[in-house]
Amino acid sequence: MEIGLSTFVETTPDVHTGELISHAQRLREVVEEIVLADRVGLDVFGVGEHHRKDYAASSPAVVLAAAAAQTERIRLTSAVTVLSSADPVRVFQEFSTLDGISNGRAEIMAGRGSFIESFPLFGYDLQDYDELFDEKLDLLLKIRASEKVTWEGKHRPAIRNLGVYPRPVQEPLPVWIGSGGNTESVIRAGLLGLPLVLAIIGGRPTQFAPLVQLYKKAAAQAGHDPAKLPVASHSHGFVGEEAEQAADLFFPSTQASMNVIGRERGWGHYGRASFDAARSLEGALYVGDPDTVARKIIYLRKNVGITRFMLHCPLGTMPHEQVMRSIELLGTEVAPRVREEIARWEAAGEPQE
Repeated sequence: MEIGLSTFVETTPDVHTGELISHAQRLREVVEEIVLADRVGLDVFGVGEHHRKDYAASSPAVVLAAAAAQTERIRLTSAVTVLSSADPVRVFQEFSTLDGISNGRAEIMAGRGSFIESFPLFGYDLQDYDELFDEKLDLLLKIRASEKVTWEGKHRPAIRNLGVYPRPVQEPLPVWIGSGGNTESVIRAGLLGLPLVLAIIGGRPTQFAPLVQLYKKAAAQAGHDPAKLPVASHSHGFVGEEAEQAADLFFPSTQASMNVIGRERGWGHYGRASFDAARSLEGALYVGDPDTVARKIIYLRKNVGITRFMLHCPLGTMPHEQVMRSIELLGTEVAPRVREEIARWEAAGEPQE
C-alpha cells in the first residue's frame, strides 16, 4: 500500500484575511512540501495541471523537477496532465527529463481534466474533447514503447520515423489513467493494462468498488494480470493532532473552494453539515486525527481494493505551516498504522478487498 499526497497548488484568497498568496510563493511552498513528504517516508507526490489564475502549476513537471533534486525516494507524478490539450511528444520529453533528474521516480497521470481553460488557450475545440484524449493517449503510448516513432492522427501533424529524446530511466515510464469514475475511462485503462487513479471526492467511496472490479475484468479480458495493476485514489483530506481540531482547520478553505467551483458548475451550497457527513467512516473526506484517517484508508483498501492512497491537501489556501504539519502526521503516524495493518493481513492470509 502506497500513501502520498496531491496538490493543485491553489492561490485562492485566504479565507480569514482575504489576502492573496503569489504564484511564486505558493510554488516554493509546494517544493518544501514535497521535500518534507520524502523525509517522512511517504511514497508519492502529485501536482495537478491547471491554466487559471487561482492555480499556480501550469507545468507540473517543472515543479516536480525542482523537488527531484532535493529528494531521494518519493515518486513524482502529475495529477493530472491534461493530455487532450497537450502535445504528447513534449509531455513524454518533460517527464522523461524528470525521470532522469530523479533517477527513475517520475510518473505521468494522464486525464481529460475537469477544467477546460487549456482547450481555448492551446487552440482546441471542446467538441473534440473525447477524440483528442483517445488520439493523444495512443501517441503517448507509442512514444513510450519505441525510441523511433511513426504515427498519424487527426489533431496533430504526423510523425515519420523520428526519435523522441531523452529516453527515461524507467522502462517503461509509468503512465496512469486518471478518472472521476467514468465507466469508459475505467474500461480503457483496463484494456490497455495501465494503472488507474480514481478521484473519490464525493459520495461514498465504496460506490467505486464495482468500477475497480470492472477495470480488473477488462484487464483480464485483454490478457493483462489484474494482480499486477495498481489502483489509486485521490481524496480530499487533512490530518491534525485531534479530530475536531483538524475539521475546524480544514473546513473554511474547503467550503470556500467548493462553493467557488460549485457556482461555476451549478452545484448546491456546500456547508458544514455536508462536510461533517463526509468525515464519517463511509464518507469521502479523510479529515481527522491520525487514527481516524488511518482507519478510513484501511476501510477503503478493504472495501474498494485501492493500493495507493493520495491525500489531496490543502483544498484552497491554508497556512503553509498547517499543511506541513498534516504532511508530517500523514508520514509519521498514519502511514505506519496502515502499513502495519496490511502486513498483518498478509501474514494471516486474510482477503484485502
